[in-house]
Order: sequence, then structure tokens, then C-alpha cells
Amino acid sequence: MVITPKVKNFICLTAHPEGCKESVYRQIEYTKSQASEKSGKRTLVIGSSTGYGLSSRISAAWVDGAPTIGVCYERPAVKSRTATAGWYNTAAFEEFANRDGLYARTVNGDAYSTEVKRKVMELIRKDLGQIDLLVYSLAAPRRAMPDGTVYTSVLKTVKEPFSSKSLNLDKNVLSQTTVEPATSEEIESTIRVMGGEDWKDWIDALKAENLLSESARTVAYSYIGPQMTYPIYTEGTIGQAKNHLYQTALALNREGISAYVSVNKAVVTQASAAIPAVPLYIAILYRVMKEMGNHENTIQQMCRLWNTSLLKEEPATDIERRIRMDDWEMRPDVQEKVKQYWDKITDETLNQYADIDGYWQEFYQMFGFGYHNVDYLSDLPAEKPIPSLGLIQ
Repeated sequence: MVITPKVKNFICLTAHPEGCKESVYRQIEYTKSQASEKSGKRTLVIGSSTGYGLSSRISAAWVDGAPTIGVCYERPAVKSRTATAGWYNTAAFEEFANRDGLYARTVNGDAYSTEVKRKVMELIRKDLGQIDLLVYSLAAPRRAMPDGTVYTSVLKTVKEPFSSKSLNLDKNVLSQTTVEPATSEEIESTIRVMGGEDWKDWIDALKAENLLSESARTVAYSYIGPQMTYPIYTEGTIGQAKNHLYQTALALNREGISAYVSVNKAVVTQASAAIPAVPLYIAILYRVMKEMGNHENTIQQMCRLWNTSLLKEEPATDIERRIRMDDWEMRPDVQEKVKQYWDKITDETLNQYADIDGYWQEFYQMFGFGYHNVDYLSDLPAEKPIPSLGLIQ
């Protein structure tokens, strides 16, 4: 089929296999251009198929020369429907890893489930013996518990309604949005989905089976952001979950597990597109950081995380167990200029103060579209196997 982008409600319903392969290839080539000391830490990445999780797996493999196991929940192509971008990304990752002689296995399924944890542990025991690094980069909207209870996360405030200017992505114009407070049940549900409970479940399960090496460490990802988004993010339901994540890192460390939370930079993701005010903030941030020459995409950020923190004996933190990879974003001169542009921006000056083209370019490239060296008019099969899935029962 000839595959074209079909966007609905901030989500692209199609993905391009060759475009996704190009995306993965470019990330790998970037890591190869960066000097690194390879320690080969046996790495497990939970949430390994897109965004920071994919860039983490690429960094582990090509920055550190590590064998990697990835866990993701992606859909293959069915009839006239393309696979998800994460499926194509993972297929490409394994293809390049196999080419370069790097061990790569993927378990496709619900990372919250006992069954997936069991499969991963069997794979570690059989092929790697133990792991040295667990990266927790799971971004799921809901979580099913063993008893059948399903928790769903929400993007809401905690105290009062929050109103802010925002970016209408359907029309590329400014709008005003209001977000209502969450109920106590919604707050708890969001914490159960996006907090640290499942991260600790993974660590406890691996520890019980003696699958963590003596020097093993783990890192989970978070975001803080600027004061203008605090009500909806840092102080909202997501922020409550991320605080639980940080408290989990402290608890794991007290139990003898070297655990960190990495606070990463704002980037274009499927999740961020749905958060009021955040797409506008990201578009303005991109404009400012590109003007200042310190913008980073996901692979640049993760490559820096590996080289400056995860491969070091003791990562630098701002407070206990918190690595600040958003340090360039949160520089006072960057945030001051973002605030100036935020106050000045109108529909007429949208492209002057916000990098709208850059925002949409990253959005489409998440799904494999927008690469000039990919032939998007060619008729090609949507099916693309992930090699290791046939090896794992």
C-alpha cells in the first residue's frame, strides 16, 4: 500500500515502516558520533519502543555497547491497517542491532502484567544471567490489575480549575482552555498508573529471582516544567504520580537498590500533545532553545544522560536521587525568554515566537513521516516482523 499520515485528535493513526527505520537509523548514527566508554551494562528497558524509551535503548546499545531487552505493547499490521510506529521502530532497532552484533530481544505485551514479567525474567535468566541497568520509561493510559480492576490516568488539576492560553493543534491557532479538578478517585487512579508502584514491582520481582547484579541500578523518567504549567502538570494529577515515582526511588535506595529519577526535557510526544498549554509551551521552548543553540531531541538528551550520569560511578543529582537532564531547559535565561514570548504571542505572531513547523516536523517524524530521503509514494507492504518475537515463547 501507499502509506500516508492520517491524524485524528492529536494522534497519527498510520505509521510508515521505512520512515520509522530512517528515524531509528539517524538516532543510531548520532550515538556513534559521540565519544563514550563502553561498559556493556546488561540493560532492560520497560517502555522501549518510542520517545525517550526508544532513545534509551539505542543509547544503551550503541553508547554503552550493551545487550538489551525491551518491553513494549505494540500492534502489528493487520490487513489494510499499518502497524504502530513503536512496532516499526522495534523491528528497525533489532535489525540494526543484529547487523552490528548486539544482543537484542523484545517482549511485546502489557508491562504491568505478571505474564510479561515472567517472560522477561525467563529471558534474562536464559540469555543474560542478570541485568545491570533497568530503565523504566512506561507511558500507558491505563493499568489492569490481577483482580480485573482497571485504573485510568487523567490530566486534571488537583485543587482549582486551571485556565490558560493553549495551542489548537487542529487549526494552528491560539485558544483558551480550562481544566477542572480531579476527584480523589481520579488522583489515586492516576498514581496507580503513572506512579512508582509498577517500577517497584519490577525491581522486587527481579530481586526475588536473583536477576539483579550486585552493582545494578535503575532509573525512571519524570518531568517538572515551568511555573506556568505547574497547575496542570507538576501540581496536577500527573505531578502527584511523579512525586510518588520519586518517593519510590528513595524507598528503593533504602532497600539497597541504586535508584534514580531523571527529570528530562520537554519534547513532542503523543502524550504531551493532549495536555492543555503544554504544546504551546513546547513550541515556544523549541524556538528559544534553537535560537540559543542548546536544543536537544530525545536521542541527544539520552546520549548525554548515559555519558554524564548512567555510565558514571555516581551520577550528579540536585537533590537526593534526582538527575536533572532538564538543566538546559530550566536555565533562567531560557525561561525568561520563553516567558517573554509567551506574553507576546498572538495568532498573527505565532510563527515568530513559536516553532510551529518544528513542532509538527517532530510530530510527524514520530510516525515515520517527513523524511526527505524516504519515498512516500512507493507501494510497500505494511507487514514488518520483529525478529526476536519468533524466538521468544
